[in-house]
Amino acid sequence: MTSTVAADVVPAALGRWQTRTTRPRPDVDAAAAERAAADLLTALGLDLNDETLVETPRRMAGALIEMTSSPDFDLTTFPNDEGYDELVLVQDLPVQSLCEHHMLPFVGYAHIGYLPGERILGLSKFARLVALHAHRPQTQERLTKRIADHLQVHLQARGVGVVIEAEHTCMSLRGVRATGARTTTSALFGRLRDDPRSRAEFLSLTKGPR
Repeated sequence: MTSTVAADVVPAALGRWQTRTTRPRPDVDAAAAERAAADLLTALGLDLNDETLVETPRRMAGALIEMTSSPDFDLTTFPNDEGYDELVLVQDLPVQSLCEHHMLPFVGYAHIGYLPGERILGLSKFARLVALHAHRPQTQERLTKRIADHLQVHLQARGVGVVIEAEHTCMSLRGVRATGARTTTSALFGRLRDDPRSRAEFLSLTKGPR
């Protein structure tokens, strides 16, 4: 599998082992979004003169802007002085994203593992990386691969694995209304993809009791 980092993620060098990880900010017109939300709610038959709905278009637009915006962060790595060469696994990282087909949330957890090379990554950066890529309309499959691609390129680990488990409200709140159904996706690179024992260890740990 070829690893490519999403074109809209821009690392800026802050030092040899620190990069500012960001996404270009789209032009957001909050006033236009609020007007569009009001038009949509009115088209659905809601009375926006009702006291309980007067502020709903503003809140609705603000919520969507928040869910499609992600904070910048510094991707900081440290020397692997001890030569640690076993699996590092961070589990149950919250995932909150939007289905690009219905603009409804899908929520769940990401499990990220890697086999260190010369550098190790600060643990909090895993959560920040998930948030960076999750805050946009997309499919779960694409989100999983974006996170794995990013780590594979910038961490240069001997292996990278990402598993995401999520419930899609576009399937649980509408249509078939399959409440509780979860979707699991995975993306693996390096030894976690090619070495059967490393692959089995990673996948078995992500399926363990939590």
